[in-house]
Amino acid sequence: MSLPYRAEVVVVGAGLAGLSAATRLAAAGRDVHLVDAAQHPGGRLSTSRVDGFLVDRGFQVFNTGYPRAADLDLPALDLGWFWTGAVVRVDGRAHRVVDPRQHPATVVDTLRAPLGGPVRAAALAAFSARAGYAPVSRLLAARERSADEALRAAGVGERALEVFLRPFLAGVLLEDRLETSSRYLDLVWRSFVRGRVGLPAGGMQAIGEQLAGRLPADRVHLGVRVTGVEGASVRTDGGTTTADVVVVATDPDTAAVLLPGVEASAPRQVTTHLHVLPESPWSAPLIVLGQPRGQLVNSAVVSDAQPAYSPDGRALVASSTLAPTREPDVREEVARLHGVAATDLEHLTTVTVTGAQPAATPPLQHRRPVDLGGGLFVCGDHRDTPSIQGAMASGARTARAVLRHLGAPLPTTTAPTTADPGAG
Repeated sequence: MSLPYRAEVVVVGAGLAGLSAATRLAAAGRDVHLVDAAQHPGGRLSTSRVDGFLVDRGFQVFNTGYPRAADLDLPALDLGWFWTGAVVRVDGRAHRVVDPRQHPATVVDTLRAPLGGPVRAAALAAFSARAGYAPVSRLLAARERSADEALRAAGVGERALEVFLRPFLAGVLLEDRLETSSRYLDLVWRSFVRGRVGLPAGGMQAIGEQLAGRLPADRVHLGVRVTGVEGASVRTDGGTTTADVVVVATDPDTAAVLLPGVEASAPRQVTTHLHVLPESPWSAPLIVLGQPRGQLVNSAVVSDAQPAYSPDGRALVASSTLAPTREPDVREEVARLHGVAATDLEHLTTVTVTGAQPAATPPLQHRRPVDLGGGLFVCGDHRDTPSIQGAMASGARTARAVLRHLGAPLPTTTAPTTADPGAG
């Protein structure tokens, strides 16, 4: 359905930022139209079916430690859970490193993992406690440096850094030099300390679909490409819509094109190879970390965490590299990480995501301006932090700014708190 000629608010982009802004504005009684060129809501959270298997657009997970997780109906997503931790392989042996608060029986395995001994383990625990429970204001006020420098200063040691922390964080930050801001590292680690990581039964796209379901169907315009934004008007292939407010909530590159003068980019990329095994080689749902000098940053049997990803009980394996790779070039490495024969792996598909997320190098540009003046607004994870949390927080912050512009009262339930670093 095309846009009307006149609207109160038009939100361009049905990713999590645009959905978060649109649903808040609609709940406040504003007439909101949401438009996106894609045929589904959710933006980068996209899921397809390949031979009956659910395949997300790259290996993605949802973290309940995100403050904006409170905006979702989590039970309705029917999340399946990974254990908090990972498997590391050293000298051919697999070792489990697991948060003992959730799985006390893993304490011995974790202490025996070759990460540098008790002193280094205590340093990692101290770092986790600080990130997880210190006031956010203190984390954001701490001296800023690279994540690599911060972890070394925390005393975690070279072994834990190279075997565990670097590959684990590379899968989250989509960069393995740990050049990311130490302040963002603290926020990311906080979410792991305070939350759990899981997958919706309907795939990651189900998150966007849940939010879109809160809007009237005739206010969601999918498959409509926006070709230009000029002041308070939006141009599409079907004509021009004039609005009191226009919110551009697209990916960073598109936002920079539609809004000259807005600097935004998403230089991080990831390639994920999907394989099928007759059965899972593991007894617990844990991400397996890549090894130093390998191509893979991680590999996981996603159907161990969320059985709904498999149509028939076979194991679905997702293995990711930061550089574009060919499946034959990583097959042996995938097999070694899981302790299976390469011939057991059936290649399902490969997904390369360019523009996967913005960088968050120092200085961390947290809460960049969203009000461009004249009824024009911009939001997205490039305005906050490069994550699901950052996208949703930016949308919430933009909705409040739009309501102020329209002279509407702000809903008290969306006010930020000092414990919510991304509420914006």
